[in-house]
Amino acid sequence: MDFNFIGTIWSLLPPVVAIALALKTKEVYSSLFIGIVLGAILYSMSMGTGFEGFLTHLLNDTVGTSSDAKQYGLISCLSDPWNVGIIVFLVVLGSIVSLMNKAGGSAAFGRWASKHIKTKIGAQIATIILGILIFIDDYFNCLTVGSVMRPITVRHGVTKEKLAYLIDSTAAPVCIISPISSWAAAVSGFVSGGENGLALFCQAIPFNFYAFFTIIFMFMIVVSGFDFKAMSKYDARLQEWYERTGGQVDEVIDTKLHIVEHGVGAKQDNKKPATTNGSVVDLVVPILMLIVFCMAGMVYSGGYFDTTSNCYHNFVDAFAASNASVGLVIGSLAALILTITMFVARRTLKFDNAMSCLIKGFEAMVPAVLILTLAWTLKSMTDSLGAAEYVSGVVASSASGLQMLLPAIIFIVAALLAFATGTSWGTFGILIPICIAVFPAAAPLRIISISACMAGAVCGDHISPISDTTIMASAGAECKHVHHVSSQLPYALTVAAVSFLTFVVAGFTQQLGVVASAAISWIFGIAMIFSALWILKRISYKKVCVNN
Repeated sequence: MDFNFIGTIWSLLPPVVAIALALKTKEVYSSLFIGIVLGAILYSMSMGTGFEGFLTHLLNDTVGTSSDAKQYGLISCLSDPWNVGIIVFLVVLGSIVSLMNKAGGSAAFGRWASKHIKTKIGAQIATIILGILIFIDDYFNCLTVGSVMRPITVRHGVTKEKLAYLIDSTAAPVCIISPISSWAAAVSGFVSGGENGLALFCQAIPFNFYAFFTIIFMFMIVVSGFDFKAMSKYDARLQEWYERTGGQVDEVIDTKLHIVEHGVGAKQDNKKPATTNGSVVDLVVPILMLIVFCMAGMVYSGGYFDTTSNCYHNFVDAFAASNASVGLVIGSLAALILTITMFVARRTLKFDNAMSCLIKGFEAMVPAVLILTLAWTLKSMTDSLGAAEYVSGVVASSASGLQMLLPAIIFIVAALLAFATGTSWGTFGILIPICIAVFPAAAPLRIISISACMAGAVCGDHISPISDTTIMASAGAECKHVHHVSSQLPYALTVAAVSFLTFVVAGFTQQLGVVASAAISWIFGIAMIFSALWILKRISYKKVCVNN
């Protein structure tokens, strides 16, 4: 009997199964692996290669001729140069975080922050602002904001689930509206035909409603004190423990609270500073070096410092042509070396203590690396089944008859695709070329549709359990991954619903011009986001009254 699942709706089954299992079992590793195995089974059945073909495709399979060969499987994903660069960057970043903790920089910043950040709301606002300021890359954002703000937020009674939500909701949304970021470089790379991709990216920024509304909604949530039940239950559990013990809350791991004497830092056995001479400088300077050197590494990978005539000597063009994986590795390694040199030279850390931080940094990143590897492999299985071609065909067939609704449709399709595959960049690569091909360069609907693609991809990436950014947010907050995914889902879906309606308005007002359409859409969207919060608070208040 012949089976052919390639290019059909069945191609989305592996990620759907993996996501469903992760949400049901609360265990992400086995869920991802089952999705990978299912993808290899469907592919081998479609190709009729039997058990040998299944095993080959699961581990390391080459499909196509030598000129356009593509590799799929666990080994190929783990050895892909881009993926290796991201893994190296994570390990180096983990080592820098470990160095800052060991040197007492994080503890010193905690002491400084305790004098300036007095309230729970202040701790959350500071987390959002720091996340906005670190706009160069979402991985860098997640881990840096997590390591800096985790002791402060925990001190003020903010759960790690809430911290993970704040981190995740600033990382990708900030990067997708920043022209100087790895995301801008990625989007620009998907624009072909000699068109300036970065200029097109900048034109699309005002219509990226999901990114802007997510940031606005975070501030509103924090200031108003409202939380969905999926999040508030963790806060109630923490407060119950705090009231029962009367101790100083230091760390929350899988809802188990650890009480220590001073309240800053995590478990004392592996995060106790090696020195009490640490200062805020030992935290701020390494982070500044990371930002500066990562930006320098990005433009270097784009050819900014190349002396040949065919390179990019313009900073913006070089950034648009950069390789984020290479640039982040160069920048993080430079920052790591200078951080070690600074700590040893200032006698903040002994050399052997600094070297031990390299191992601890790697150990801290092992769970994230494992999840990322499995998520990448699951994406490769989905790609081999032709999920991208299937989704792009659905979008292209709907373009002719639903022009005014096309931005809203693209937003939904991009969100579903990014949710199922766990990658927003892959969604960019699929849908942005379609948006460019459907409309001429001068059409306002073209810019709105490209914005809808980017906004939907960020939305799907935001709520997907197999998204690398979501995984990094969990790692940065040291929060159990499934807890983070389930607790932030209601917030993301609320903003997604408002963004969808706003894209409907943008589609119908695009005939008035880009500026007028953007203004009308923003007024409508802001009114909707405030109305949504007011309605949610009213519903929550009525439920409390009924229960009492």
